[in-house]
Amino acid sequence: MNRNGVMRNNILLGLSLALMIAALYMVFIYVPTEKNMGVVQRIFYFHVPIAWVAFLAFFIVFINSIMYLWKRDMKWDRYAHASAEVGVIFTTLVLITGSIWAKPVWGIWWTWDARLTASLVLWLIYVAYLLLRNYASEQAQGARIAAVLGIIGFIDVPIVALAINIWRTQHPPALIFEGGLDTPGLFTLLVSIVAFTLLYVTLVSYGITVKKQDEEISRLKDIKSERGG
Repeated sequence: MNRNGVMRNNILLGLSLALMIAALYMVFIYVPTEKNMGVVQRIFYFHVPIAWVAFLAFFIVFINSIMYLWKRDMKWDRYAHASAEVGVIFTTLVLITGSIWAKPVWGIWWTWDARLTASLVLWLIYVAYLLLRNYASEQAQGARIAAVLGIIGFIDVPIVALAINIWRTQHPPALIFEGGLDTPGLFTLLVSIVAFTLLYVTLVSYGITVKKQDEEISRLKDIKSERGG
């Protein structure tokens, strides 16, 4: 890995940590406690930004999958793969934080609500995306199959986003668009969104770096094998 790449990743990591600390301060100290739901409502400032990043991650998978099938350049596959790995992590956190929030508010950990079900389907699609890559006999074959799934699977993202408008669901409406947040709450949410987005960029950057190193190691092993033969 070159020096510029190391410096870039270190800068991203430093900025991400600083913003995350600021976001945590705002969530737990700055923003006032919501009068109806109480302290449990603070998970909103994690749940929504995490969901946003999950959508962003799979949008990046979608775009880079198209670019890979078009250009057949492995760099696009590398971006898609790294973004999918991070997206699965964030979608898992969406399901976990949603369940934690649902228990005190709805009295249950899980319900087959349209948005929740669509979110679970999204998680399963991208877990399958990663499994296909691992079990493919060749890297190029795995990249092609995963790219197709990455494109088709993205259809579920707008379904998740629009579920509360299409169907009657238990899931609350988007408060940020309904005027349900006061100024401190809106400011805290925006800072959290920026913090988690930068964390996503940092994780993807590190993921791409690791994949480049793995490809270089594989290339060197192939060269050594050819010379040995």
